[in-house]
Order: sequence, then C-alpha cells, then structure tokens
Amino acid sequence: MKFIKIFIVCSLSIPFLHSCQKSLDYNEATFYAEEALLNNPSLYKGLLTTIYSYLPTDFNGIDGAMRASASDDAVHVWNLSAIKRFNDGSWSPLQPLDDQWGYLYNGIRSSNVFLQKAALQSFEELRYNDGYQEMIKQYDNYPHEARFLRAFFYFELIKRYGDVPLITKPLSIQEANNVTRAPYHEIVDFIVSECDAIIPKLPLTYADLPNSETGRATRGAALALKARTLLYAASPLHNKTNELQKWISAATAAKDLMNLQRYSLDASYKNVVNNINSTELILETRQDFSNSFEVFNSPVGFQGGRTGTCPTQNLVDAYEMKETGMNINDPESGFLAEDPYVGRDPRFYETILYNGSKWKNTELEIWRGGINGPPQELATKTGYYLKKYLIEGISLNPVNPTSQRHTWAVFRFAEVLLNYAEAMNEVYGPDAVGQGDLNMTARQSVNLVRARASMPGFPENLTQAEFREKLRNERRVELAFEDNRFWDIRRWTIGNSTINIYGVDVNRGNGTFSYSRKLVEKRVWEDKMYFYPISQREIYINKSLTQNLDW
Repeated sequence: MKFIKIFIVCSLSIPFLHSCQKSLDYNEATFYAEEALLNNPSLYKGLLTTIYSYLPTDFNGIDGAMRASASDDAVHVWNLSAIKRFNDGSWSPLQPLDDQWGYLYNGIRSSNVFLQKAALQSFEELRYNDGYQEMIKQYDNYPHEARFLRAFFYFELIKRYGDVPLITKPLSIQEANNVTRAPYHEIVDFIVSECDAIIPKLPLTYADLPNSETGRATRGAALALKARTLLYAASPLHNKTNELQKWISAATAAKDLMNLQRYSLDASYKNVVNNINSTELILETRQDFSNSFEVFNSPVGFQGGRTGTCPTQNLVDAYEMKETGMNINDPESGFLAEDPYVGRDPRFYETILYNGSKWKNTELEIWRGGINGPPQELATKTGYYLKKYLIEGISLNPVNPTSQRHTWAVFRFAEVLLNYAEAMNEVYGPDAVGQGDLNMTARQSVNLVRARASMPGFPENLTQAEFREKLRNERRVELAFEDNRFWDIRRWTIGNSTINIYGVDVNRGNGTFSYSRKLVEKRVWEDKMYFYPISQREIYINKSLTQNLDW
C-alpha cells in the first residue's frame, strides 16, 4: 500500500506551487508554472499532492508549541515561544498568531487552478500506452479530491476568522486584492454543498484502485467535514438563538457517516494515534521520518528531551475515576488525594506522564529535586509531561538518533460519535431519539466511546444540562491534544472560564510524596478572542477587507 507523503514545506521541490507568502496575490510566473504542470501527466498528480500539503497538523505547529498550550489543557515551558501571546493578550492585527489567512488562500487558489484546468485534461497523446484507462480512472477522481480540500480550507478559515471571502475561481491580482468577506453562514452553505456534491463520487477506500494510497479524501472524509462544519455552525458562537434545526442537521450528517458502517472504534485507545491502520481513522496526514516532536516534548532528564507542551492540572482533573465514572470532586468517586493517579480513566495513562509513571523503562521523578522536576532547567511548570503522540521507541541519542513517521488524525470515528451525541442532546435530551435515521440516543452514542475506554456509561438520570457538561468533559478527555479543545472553548463561548491555569507541586519526604495544587498562570481573555484578527498586512493590501469586531 502506498501513501501520499505530506511535506509541509515552502519553496522546495515545487517552489511555484506552494508559496510562503501570506497574502492572496500571486505573479504571472506562478500561473504559467502551474499551466505547465497540468499539461504534464507525470506532474499532474504533483499539483494535487501539493494541495494536500496544506492539510493541518498540530505537531508543534505554533512556534514550537501545540495549540493546546493556548487552551486550559496545557502550558508551554518555553517562555519566549510566540504561543504565550495567545495567553497574555498581546496578539493583535499587527502581531497575529497562527496567521493562516494567506496560507489557506494559497491552498484555495491552487485548488481553483486545478479545478479550472482539470476538466480539460484527457492526455489523448497517451491513449495507446499501457495502463491508460487505469490512469484516467484515477485522474477522474482528482477534481473531487480538490473540491474536498478547498472546502476543508474554507472550514479552517471560518473557524479562525468567521466571515471570509468566498473565492471559487483563479483571480487576477487586482481581483484578489479587492475581495470582500462573505457571511459565515454563506461559507458553511458552500462547504456543505461541496460535500454533498462529491460524497457520491468519492470512493469509500482507495485500496481497490490502481496504485492504492492512504491519506486521500474519501466519502467518509467528506461526510466528516460536513458533520464537523454543521456542528460548529450549530454551536452557541454561531447559533445565538439556538435554532434546533441546525443541531438536527449536524446530528443527521454525523449519523450519515455512522451509517456507512465503514469505521469502528479501535479496540484500544492506545492505538488511535500514530497508527495508519486504526479502524477509526477517517483522514490523516502522515509526516516524513522525524524525531522533532520527541525532541520538543520529551521530559527534561531524558537524553535529548527539551520539554515543551505540558498538560495542566485542569486537564488532569477532567479524568474521572474508572470504577465509578465520577468526577474526582465527587465525594463518592473513590478519589484519594494522597494517591491521586490511581484508578483513573485509562485514557489518562495514555495521554499524560506524571510523577511515578514510566517512560523508556524509567520512573519519572517530577518531585522537587528529582531528575525530571524543578529546579531542573526546562522542567515542567505544571507537574506533568505529554505522552500522547510521542513515540517511545525513538532514540534521541546524539550519536545514533532514530526517527519514525508520525500520523496526525484529521478525522477519527470517536469524534463523529461525540459530535452526534452533542447535537442529539441539544435537540432531544440524553435519552430520546429523533425522526428517521436519528434512531440512536445521545447517551447511547457517547457510551460507545466510554465502553472502548473501559469507563462506565453515562448515568440514566442526567438532565440535558448535566449531560451537556459531562459530554463536554468526555470530549476533552477523548480528544485531548488532537487540536479540538482550543476550538471547542470558542464555539461553546466559555473563554472566561479558562483563564486560571493550575499545576501541581510534588514534594518528597520520608519516602512519601505530597501533592499541592498551585496556580501556574492567570491568563487574559477578551470576547473578541473568539475570532482571530485579520493581519493588518492583509487589510493594507486589500482595502475592501474589514477587521473583526474590537480588533
């Protein structure tokens, strides 16, 4: 089986395809380079593959940090990292962060060029070559993939900026620098309509096609994009009057994907990341051989470890007790403050490294004075280190370092089940079904995710509000460090509740450990931060653009 290699690079092997320039403008040389590419069958696929390279990951994506460090799930240990500006309120149109505007519009423009020219490509001069029909069969699918990618890039834009320009054809420089912003709901409608158009045409899998590959857009990926887009559109940030039909549409889209019966929860939560063969993987980006994620996130005290993204006590507290399924603050949960890491949700042990846990067959010493604790330089500030997505078998020995491929899950089936549960609860409550295919309750859906984690199901007597709160916690735990929490905070409009960031002080004395909760950071939150500012550079180039509110 082959896979599409995704290299997030600028100006390397195909410099005219993938520019680092952060604006909508382009030059004539770029256009003619792409023309030549589309007329060359050996390079035709190269343009599509390059468009795939715009798909996101969150492997240290913001100045060496995961985006989780700009949420209440994590703290980045490096004080000079730009991620800190998310938390201290110093980001602005003049100093934007995660400035994806020009980058994503470059991906959209490449998609538009491809779609405009792809219809003209039949490569008649090759019709008598061996394998011509198989080649054309594969090429005929490329425009559907390009439409998916363009729709995905628009979703990435609207979750950051809200209203954005809708561009569906290549533009001249003058046109590009005079576009105006289309309303959020118009972009949502566009994404949904594009998904609806390509869903019947995209294959369920590429395994049976010539030169089968993984990492390409499938019918399931288009359904997942539609479901996620509609869930965000139904959420409080964008649905201020709580129109129930929006939740019904989101639930229906998720159920359509479930009804494919193509995906299932992996038997073990341990297998859901860095596993190209996971049964719940719907779409992924696969990185080239690397050990940089391990370098920037392995605990200090281990060879080559430089720390990085460190889980917070806020996140640790979200992991319930395995036996009771209760929050640790419930007096009947079974939680023991003197032994806080015993009997927790099994997903905790696959996500977080804590004092006394083992990494590379070595027990972590995060206590004050320990090998992995303060006052060691770059020791965690929260009392925890990241485990999820780290590959333990990678060696950072400077004499003989090793690397492996990392796989970023763009969509996986557990998220779809949680999306469905959230939407169903908002319309029908925890235990009622809807019409037609909405024949699974919210509680039944989330309990599938709980069962895989060996956690008790949600209680039967929860109110809609209680279920909502518990489900949001479930989503936080299940999807930790998969680039969801940062966006969930925004679409649920709960930013003000995430400013106090806690950690733990671990002290050792007389052979025992004591654990003291501590405030690590008090962050700045303003409601304007529910959306990103548009870079002032973009507004300077295009006087037709307007800035987001209060920025």
